[in-house]
Amino acid sequence: MGEAFFYFAHIAYLFNRLKLLIPINLNPNMMKQFFIVTGITALILSVWTFSSATAQNDSQSQQAVLLFTKTEGFRHQSIPAGIKAIQILADQNNIRAKHTEDAEYFHPDSLSGFDGVVFLNTTGDVLNDPQQRALKQFIRSGGGFMGIHAAADTEYEWPWYGKMVGAYFESHPRVQEAAILVKDYSHPATSFLESQWIRTDEWYNYKQISDHIQVLMELDESSYEGGANGRHHPIAWYHNFEGGRIFYTGLGHTVEGYSEPDFLKHLTGGLLFILEDKE
Repeated sequence: MGEAFFYFAHIAYLFNRLKLLIPINLNPNMMKQFFIVTGITALILSVWTFSSATAQNDSQSQQAVLLFTKTEGFRHQSIPAGIKAIQILADQNNIRAKHTEDAEYFHPDSLSGFDGVVFLNTTGDVLNDPQQRALKQFIRSGGGFMGIHAAADTEYEWPWYGKMVGAYFESHPRVQEAAILVKDYSHPATSFLESQWIRTDEWYNYKQISDHIQVLMELDESSYEGGANGRHHPIAWYHNFEGGRIFYTGLGHTVEGYSEPDFLKHLTGGLLFILEDKE
């Protein structure tokens, strides 16, 4: 409101200054035309300036995430569908999502422009040592991290990363239907679900599971073939880690999943969680 007052006051000032700009040899009709043309020009310039400033302020207040999909191992066919889905849900929540497979973005100067990082089906050793240090600094400075599916199949030689994500991928059976048991409804990634969620995906078994994660969902291993984590088989979780908010979901292998409403709500909840308290 204050900015609008400022710019319209500026218009009034410009009109007052027109007296100094009027050519002395204009007749009354030409003088009238001069005032009309000059006034319209001043109005257009002032409105444009006001609109530009407002857009700049909106951009500065908009949260941003870096969506990273680099792979050095298996390449998931669902990555393009995942990119599109996350960009859409980010836009729906006034979040700017920048997609890249360029690890050079993992530099303190580049990461300073983001509030969170999303690893979507990354695999293998995707960051070199300086880039790893930049991500660690980002998390310790309060940046958020969301890992989707194969984010747990990434950076096996970097123990800090495994602790940050919460576990590493170990194996998986064939893609099949399974029952997910919701264990925590207090989180936006699960608050909308029923107690049991039946869906088809590639169900990861995990190793080096952190004792500090807060489990949101577990797999019922009696509902499918190939489970290897036992009675308590985590498949989605969150935790606070060295200053940053971390969310991981083991869902997200199939192309079809990224058009499934409940899965998109699940991802939205995870994204909003890692960005919470960063406005």
